[in-house]
Amino acid sequence: MRGQAHTLEAVVAGLLLLSSIIFALQTTAVTPLSASTSSQHIENQQRSVTNGILSAAAEEGALKSTVLFWNNSSERFHGTSDIGYYTNGPPNTTFGRMLSRSFDDRSISYNVRIVFQKPDGESLRRPLVDQGVPSDNAVVTSRTVTITDDDPLYSASEEPIPGSGVTNATSFYMQDTGGNVYNVVRVEVITWRI
Repeated sequence: MRGQAHTLEAVVAGLLLLSSIIFALQTTAVTPLSASTSSQHIENQQRSVTNGILSAAAEEGALKSTVLFWNNSSERFHGTSDIGYYTNGPPNTTFGRMLSRSFDDRSISYNVRIVFQKPDGESLRRPLVDQGVPSDNAVVTSRTVTITDDDPLYSASEEPIPGSGVTNATSFYMQDTGGNVYNVVRVEVITWRI
């Protein structure tokens, strides 16, 4: 009699456990886009790599030269079409090559935006690289660059153009906010897996 009671107790406990598992699986939907520890790891890795690129580019001055990689006569970044930004890859600058080496062969897409302020304080975004619409798992990393009144524009070979200070540029995409600082920009890099 005692053995039968233990057997019955074990069967009921098993049914309860099985019912709980079935209920839990039916209430949560797992899709390929569901967050997981592996996708979180990938996002953290992308953020870390992008932070490293931005830091290295800022130290070398490559971030500033890319922000100033402007063709005043054509009123757009060097080597871009009429839309004024890069779609097939990054600009041919040190920063652009860093992005390309780090992401192009790893199935990671990226957009680069330059965020700056108008004299009235309103923030504007200028696309530099646009490779499409980011996924839900996109990672945004940014770095600030200060542009001063005496900073020159850069040529297509990424050399400073003598006498081409930003204050003399007639078609430069950002405006002077006053003082010795021309503008403070934030370079945003948005990365996502494809």
